[in-house]
Amino acid sequence: MLKIVRVVLLKWHHFVCRQTAAILPVSLLADDTAAAMLHSNGMGVLINKKLAPASTALLSDDLIETQKEAIARIEASGSTTDINPETMVQFNGAELVLEHGSLLVNTSRGLKVRVGCLIVTPVNNAEWTHYDVADLHGRVTVSALKNDVNIDSRSSNPERAKQGGGSDRVTVREGDQKSREEKCGAADSKAPGPAAGKGAIMNSPLVPLDPAPFCRVPDEHSRQSASESPFVDRTAAASLR
Repeated sequence: MLKIVRVVLLKWHHFVCRQTAAILPVSLLADDTAAAMLHSNGMGVLINKKLAPASTALLSDDLIETQKEAIARIEASGSTTDINPETMVQFNGAELVLEHGSLLVNTSRGLKVRVGCLIVTPVNNAEWTHYDVADLHGRVTVSALKNDVNIDSRSSNPERAKQGGGSDRVTVREGDQKSREEKCGAADSKAPGPAAGKGAIMNSPLVPLDPAPFCRVPDEHSRQSASESPFVDRTAAASLR
């Protein structure tokens, strides 16, 4: 009897597992890169503007804030991120969006940090990379603590982006530090004025001038009228003769 019960339970176990595998999306079974946990001391750490518990699962677009003297840590598969005090960061799975403050990233999955128009990524995603990103007063500082990282900047100027010159890359070598402005450029606030030699007047079609009034030789009547006019200098009138 006991043997029969075991066989029935075993068959039931296989049936449930197969049905579960058929129902769940393949992406949930195969990809665990987006699964992450937030750990904190529960004081001064907010998640989506609410006080965070000591440990909680993170979902995409969750906003994490640490107040003064508060710290937190994000643990995901192949990555850990330490969030320093007075920091605001958004969790987006394989990317962290830093609004302000500083992060300490240790990853073997190529976890990247985006700050404004800058994106910081490990050079080698297959190796453990340890780097620090700080955004203070609109200036971003990246320190490569272990292995190299890239800083990619993309201009917000639409004209430059159309011309294919909107992206620049700088590599921070292990042990080095580089700083960049959070804003990589913006469109001109004032429209450029017309260049010299251009405009409505210079671009208007040429109007032929009649040279006759300027080249006409005064006749006898004109010389007599000019000499009798009270508004003409006598010397000038004499020259007409």
